[in-house]
Order: sequence, then C-alpha cells, then structure tokens
Amino acid sequence: MQLTIWTYEGPPHVGAMRVATGMKDLHYVLHAPQGDTYADLLFTMIERRDHRPPVTYTTFQARDLGSDTAVIFRDALQGAYERFKPQAMIVGASCTAELIQDDPAGLAKALNLPVPVVPLELPSYQRKENWGASETFYHLTRALCSPHAPAPGTERPARPEGQPPRCNLLGPMALGFRHRDDVTEITRILEALGVEINVVAPLNATPADVARLGDADFNIVMYPELADTAAKWLERAFGQPAVRTVPIGVNATKRFVQEIADLAGVDPAPLLEREIARLPWYSRSIDSTYLTGKRVFIFGDAAHAIAAAEVASDEFGFQVVGLGTYSREQARDVRAAAKRYGLEALITDDYLDVEEAIQEAHPELVLGTQMERHIAKRLGVPCAIISAPVHVHDYPARYSPQMGFEGANVLFDTWVHPLMMGLEEHLLGMFRDDFEFNDHTPSHLGHKPEARPAEGATPAEAAPAPGDVAVLDRADARAQADVAAQADAAAPSDAKPVGAPVWAGEAEKELKKIPFFVRGKARRNTESYAVERGIETITLDVLYDAKAHFGK
Repeated sequence: MQLTIWTYEGPPHVGAMRVATGMKDLHYVLHAPQGDTYADLLFTMIERRDHRPPVTYTTFQARDLGSDTAVIFRDALQGAYERFKPQAMIVGASCTAELIQDDPAGLAKALNLPVPVVPLELPSYQRKENWGASETFYHLTRALCSPHAPAPGTERPARPEGQPPRCNLLGPMALGFRHRDDVTEITRILEALGVEINVVAPLNATPADVARLGDADFNIVMYPELADTAAKWLERAFGQPAVRTVPIGVNATKRFVQEIADLAGVDPAPLLEREIARLPWYSRSIDSTYLTGKRVFIFGDAAHAIAAAEVASDEFGFQVVGLGTYSREQARDVRAAAKRYGLEALITDDYLDVEEAIQEAHPELVLGTQMERHIAKRLGVPCAIISAPVHVHDYPARYSPQMGFEGANVLFDTWVHPLMMGLEEHLLGMFRDDFEFNDHTPSHLGHKPEARPAEGATPAEAAPAPGDVAVLDRADARAQADVAAQADAAAPSDAKPVGAPVWAGEAEKELKKIPFFVRGKARRNTESYAVERGIETITLDVLYDAKAHFGK
C-alpha cells in the first residue's frame, strides 16, 4: 500500500457499499473499527443522495480488541436484521477488521437468519473499489439466482410467440458517473426498439428483482468493470447472451443498437435513420476545422477511457496523444486500444505518474477524472471530466447522460466548450495590446492577472501609487494592491541570475502570441538555446532560430 493525498479508488468494501446503497431492501453489515464510517459522506455529500447507505457498522474500539470482537459482530448482525427486516443481507469486513480474522461469513451462517445472507471475501490489501463492487454484485447474483437456474446442459427455451424481447441492464449503481441518466437514455433506446426491460440491477433493484434476472432473453453490460463478471455467470447458468458494446458516442451507439436488434430480432432502421445527435452535424460543419487535430490526453476507468479515445479520434477528429487507466483488471483492453493510436497505455493508480505523462505529451485538452482536472488546471490546459472519481458538481441535477445519442450531445458540449474557451483566451492574448483588452482580465483556467509594468520599470515601481489606487473602484484597488504586494515580496528574487539571457521587448511581445498551453515550453527552450550559445539578449531572431532548432 502507498500513502497518498489522492486515490482513484477506495478499498473494496466501499465497492460493496455502492451495491448496497444503490439497491432497495438489502442491508450491509460491515465489521469495522470506529472511524470507518467516513464512507457515508461519499453518498450523502458527494453524490448528494437524500438517505444514508443501508450499512450497519460494528464500530469496535481499541479497548475491544482485548475481548471477543466476534460477539460484537454477531450482535450487530442480529440487531440489524431485527431493526430493518431486509429481503437479504451481505456481510464483510473493512481493511482494518480484516486483520483480526473474525470470520463474518461463519458467524452469519451460525445465526441462521430467515433471509439470504451473502458473505463477501474482499481482500482489502490486494484489490480496490471497482473490483469490490463487481465481486459483490456477482456473489449477490449467484446466491439469489442459483435456486432458479436450470440444470447444467439444459437448452434455453425459445421466447413464446407474441412475447416482446426482454433484457436486463447490468452495472449501474450508487456513486457511479452519470449512471442514473445513462439508464434513462438506454431505456429510451430500448423502448424505441420495442424491447422490454426485465430488471435494472443493482441500481434501484430489490433482492427479489435480482433473483429473476434469469427471466430475460439477454443482458446489456453497461459498465464492464462493475457487471461483466455477473454477466458471464448468467451466460453460463441461464444461457443468456450479453451486449458488451459500451454506447458512448454516435458510432458506438449505432453498433450497440444493431447488436441489440440482432439478439432481439427487431428492425433497428427506424431508430438509426433518425438524426438524434448533433455531434455528426458538428463534425461536418466548418466550425470543426478550428479544433481538428487537437492533441488530447485521456485517463479514467477503462470503459470510459476506451470509449472516449474512439469518440475523440473518429468523431471529433482529435489526435489521441495519451491513453491510460487506473483499472488494472482491464489493463489488457486499454493496452489493445492504445495500440490503435500508436501509443503505450499508461496503467497506474499514482496520480503523479499521470501528471508526468500529461506534461510529456503536451496535450491541448485533457479528458479524465477529478484528479486530472486539478493537474490540467495547474498546467493551464483545458479539461473535461469523463470518468469517476468526480466531485459534487459532476453529479448534476439536470439530465446529463454519457451514453446514447443524447449522451453524444453532452460529450459535444462538454469537450468542445473548454477548447473554445482556450481558443478565446489565446485570442485575448494575441490582442492584449489593443485598447479593448488588458492583462488584468482573469482567466477561466485559474491564471492570476499579470502585472504590466512600464517599460524599464522594476516590479516595485510598477505597483500603483497610493493616490492612483484611491481613484479606482474597490475591486480594481484590491487587485492592484495584491499585485503590488506580490511584486514587493518577489522583487529580490526576480532579478535575473548572472549570465541568464534577457528578453528584448519585441521578443517578449512575440512570445505572448504563442498559445498559452505551450508558451512555457517555448520560453524554456529558447532560454536553453541562448545559454548554450552564450547569447545574452533574446531578440526576435534568436526566438525564431530556437524555434527552428527545436522543430527539427
């Protein structure tokens, strides 16, 4: 394990909690020490749910370790059943409680409760959250569906004449990235095709609903990291085929619709012929030429990262310069996808590795998680969120799916707008010397306003005089005072080191015309070029010579 200020995934028992929180009439008893109840905040504060997770913690304390903690777990389990009367229960241990080996599975079986109790063995020190969610859903599905499974080798009976095809939607759960809206969008597509939904699980399903998953004709695996293991078991046990195309983007959604039509025996033409998404219009429009070829770096969970790379390359005309995931269980799929773009996939759960890769790739757009948003902001690069983990404002109250035709519209807005804002900022930079513009305009990327000292003035001299501040409005006065304070504080250290090149005014002015996301690199390369050749003043000619040198 590694201590860090950020993690892409929590421990596996958080994944189990996501399944329990997404379902109804299921209760989770977690053997955990006092203090592990922090996970509640993920749902009530981050996802903005209106109820706490259905979890009972044993919350043993340090002084309890000298006594029988197994008794504490047994009493908590019995009390949870009597209080909540759920249809089924799951039991497990947190990473800390795992060390004391109290065997929650054996203790639960000994109580002989009148409802199914599914034990979870989730190795906290080898696996993480998405794997824990997948395993929980798989074990729950297997435990509840097994009594209804046909004998091995039995052929699945044909659908009765006149009965519409039915499917299950597998994978959406609590704390998922836009799962609620994705379900709504996929439901609309299925209704247009004449396909009924048997069960959506685990989101909003009861244990009784999960028990009848075998009644469907086929399954739709919406999120492979979370549902593929359960889908494979259902395929073996009930003979149910599965749709595994992730419908993110117009092209993938069309393949998804065709795959469903083939399994269900319906005609997809009426749906596919409708111009539902506006993304294809954008790709055909003259406006797209402003953004064609933009360099994009992609990182997130495997399904969203792979899908985003395809959409970016094939539907937006971007150049994918980086592709990676923190989902180690799906590393093979991401590596295969990266080869399509001539890349080596980045498989890591260390955000510092991701930051280093982004810096090396010099992208013009980052598509990633909340952590990549922080990285991109520090680097001054536009960013859009495509995957969990995310912050509160990525669980919008409005309808905002990622999947389906409407999801493609959302991608269109989400990805293009940061780039257009970046283009706007570049234009502001180019025309900053015109009277309509000035360097005190704050940046949407979080840049601080630049001070504009008079030619030849020191930073301290560039600060406004007290009399000047008095005539400004209060907002400008605060901004000017901050600039002055920063200038005074930085004055001793702002002096150029002996031997360091000095930028001529015309060269500095030309440098500011370079797009902001590569300006720092251009400055460093030019100064390095000058130092190596003993040039003391960087003129326009030196700037152009350095550009030609590094452009070889």
